Amino acid sequence: MGDAGQDRQTSQTPQGVFRPIVAFDFDGTLTWKDSFMAFLRWRVGARRYAAGMARLAPAAFAYLGHRDRERLKARAVRQFLRGVSRADLEADAQRFAAERARRLLRPDATEVWKRWQRQGARLVIVTASPESIVAPFARGLGAERLIGTRLAFDDHDRVTGGFLSPNCRGPEKVARLKQAFGEDMMLEAAYGDTDGDREMLAMADTPGMRVFAGRPKT
Repeated sequence: MGDAGQDRQTSQTPQGVFRPIVAFDFDGTLTWKDSFMAFLRWRVGARRYAAGMARLAPAAFAYLGHRDRERLKARAVRQFLRGVSRADLEADAQRFAAERARRLLRPDATEVWKRWQRQGARLVIVTASPESIVAPFARGLGAERLIGTRLAFDDHDRVTGGFLSPNCRGPEKVARLKQAFGEDMMLEAAYGDTDGDREMLAMADTPGMRVFAGRPKT
């Protein structure tokens, strides 16, 4: 799902049927709240999460000055995930998605997703959240590709607290889409909810900013 290097010609089937590319942001767009922080809280429990967030307070205060989201996110990863093995992280992410997808995914967003799916679109999730956490949701939705922030792992395949890629927001979303589909790629539609999605939405024939507001009933 995270493979790169396909060009725009792959938007056509062997029979020559064009398949438009449609991109969705994840947090706040397909979901109604931040999935990464929800995952961290779910994984460590309410008490450990509260203690960890208290330790992150100086970093959150410093963010008001430097506005570097990648730095703040790295601090959260180091606080809650450093030393966790890739296998354990992926297993936890799978369990989290299985338990919480219905509580997190917006019904109106998933309906639009399914409508594009029925039309044969190539559906892509483009998110600033770690790919490892979002991957089970992407598989469950039937996304053709997931583009997100990539966590770094050490020689023992454990989370280091750093990233292999820049934080996937703003211009980085456009760069990663072009890396995946080619410089001449076009988006039929794109959906997002923050300033970090504006560059991606500007590429789309049909941009959708904050068009979803639904919340799950369960």
